[in-house]
Amino acid sequence: MQIAIDGPGGAGKSTLSKLLAKKLGFVYIDTGAMYRAAGLACLRQNVVIREETDKAVSVVEGTEIDLTVSEEGQRIFLNGEDVTGLIRTPEVSMAASDVSAIPAVRLRLVALQRQLASTRDVIMDGRDIGTYVLPDAPIKIFLTASSDERARRRFIELKERGENCTFEAVLAELEERDKNDSTRAFAPLKPAEDSIIVDTTELNFEESLARLYDIIQERL
Repeated sequence: MQIAIDGPGGAGKSTLSKLLAKKLGFVYIDTGAMYRAAGLACLRQNVVIREETDKAVSVVEGTEIDLTVSEEGQRIFLNGEDVTGLIRTPEVSMAASDVSAIPAVRLRLVALQRQLASTRDVIMDGRDIGTYVLPDAPIKIFLTASSDERARRRFIELKERGENCTFEAVLAELEERDKNDSTRAFAPLKPAEDSIIVDTTELNFEESLARLYDIIQERL
């Protein structure tokens, strides 16, 4: 069984998908972590991704990106280094958006994502899961919320982690990434034609979780 959950940044995909997977006994796969790891690899090599596409592809192709899943959760590795705790900064978020627009990078990571989903029951979240990675998934959800609400949630999350940021900066970064992701030529962010759109702007976390769980249970 494959469940695809797509949506823009700050919509709560990762946290909700992780809890849904636990409730259902599925494996959770955060594809965004793979692109964040690829973005981090480029940042470490001082690659200006938008201007040095070929160099970015070379860095990613020369980097071993692994994702492991277990009862303890998902971990992401770069050349054997656990970078799970290093990939949630605004800088890495933008690098992930830039590198994910490169077709050669997407093709490499999509192959890994499909392999992970081929042998187990999964909830996979991202931006093109229902449209491109798992187009035949029987359950597809597009999770969204207003940009202001998504920025508010992300701002709170970053402040709780001790990040030095402002709401205005978080909102600007989020809106820029929305534009990048939805206008890229290859596998852009958009709802699949057969996806269920869930807007959580007016829902709290518990209400959002219950809404998604009910949708999935109705279709299992």
